Amino acid sequence: MSTIQRNEAIVRRVYEQSLNQRNFELLNELVSDEYPGFQGVKGPKGFEKPIEGLVKAFPDIQWEIEDLFGEGDEVAIRWKWHGTHSGPFNGYAQTGKTVTNDGMAIFVLKNGKIVKGVLQTDRLGFWQQIDVLPPDISKLANKDKISLIDKFFVPAASKAEFYERMHINRSFLNNLPGLIKQDAYEYTDHDGNLICVTAAEWESKEAIDKAREAVQAEYKREGFDMPGMLKRLNITIDRGIYMCVN
Repeated sequence: MSTIQRNEAIVRRVYEQSLNQRNFELLNELVSDEYPGFQGVKGPKGFEKPIEGLVKAFPDIQWEIEDLFGEGDEVAIRWKWHGTHSGPFNGYAQTGKTVTNDGMAIFVLKNGKIVKGVLQTDRLGFWQQIDVLPPDISKLANKDKISLIDKFFVPAASKAEFYERMHINRSFLNNLPGLIKQDAYEYTDHDGNLICVTAAEWESKEAIDKAREAVQAEYKREGFDMPGMLKRLNITIDRGIYMCVN
């Protein structure tokens, strides 16, 4: 068996034996400890973490491999998964609907294990199927919508405390009126530093102004000094308010 064939077999085992059979211990054999996973969690656990939420919300979920081929040290895979929305997902209640979703990934392997990967899924179709978004998303148009976008540079040694604070802040914002949605994006550079972008979309400038007041009041209640924390942890931030361009 060639190296390419072995790599293809490894990726196939991830989906057919580990994910479909819920044998997540098998990931220890198939995923490298250096794999850069979800929210800074590395290795097999980092690979498994985003899957956990899907399995809880879709207990019968199964991945069907539609294409799989390797070249060099990379393996490309395209799949379709099916599952019943039987539990809450990201705060949205179960619908009982059968959901089908497409995805694809390119994995890089070294010494018989996956060391990194780039994944793409049909997120729009997913949210539409569980009734979070309407079939015609043009109905969501609102010229008054406004987004507060922050870009953070977080030194490797500061990531744990940064994640903890980010979770607290995002949880607090979820309870404020006028919030449409929150998103967070991240990657880790070659030195282990985190670059994280958070985006909070609001119904109007009035809503974002009230939210800012509420956050400052909460900081005061907690006795929390946000500028002080950023300075102490050597975290830099680029903040801006943006309007949607149609």
